[in-house]
Amino acid sequence: MNQKQTLLYGSLLGLFGVALGAFGAHALKGILLQNGRVETYDLAVRYQFYHALALLIIGLLMEKLGATIKWASLLIFVGVVIFSGSLYLFALTNTTTFAIITPLGGVLMLLGWGSLCYSIVTKK
Repeated sequence: MNQKQTLLYGSLLGLFGVALGAFGAHALKGILLQNGRVETYDLAVRYQFYHALALLIIGLLMEKLGATIKWASLLIFVGVVIFSGSLYLFALTNTTTFAIITPLGGVLMLLGWGSLCYSIVTKK
């Protein structure tokens, strides 16, 4: 992803993190309590926020660190969509099928952080 896309996607993750967090705390609270998944939903929101901030920082660093950092932004964004998205679905439906793909999102986020480390270490 380029700098503009990274900053946009980071901003969108933050925007939707606020919206989904508020929606979960109010409109969805009953179903989350019924499913016993309030903590699962909160985890999804929390990780979405952490990585929204990470994408904004990565976007700001893109001019300094070069092309390799683009992989970090892409991997982190896709990882958050899969990780948090599957947890949201799991929390709302209580269907374990959604939880099965959550680790894939986690692995992609780890690869994104690793790619960021690589970009920093290899910067001349």
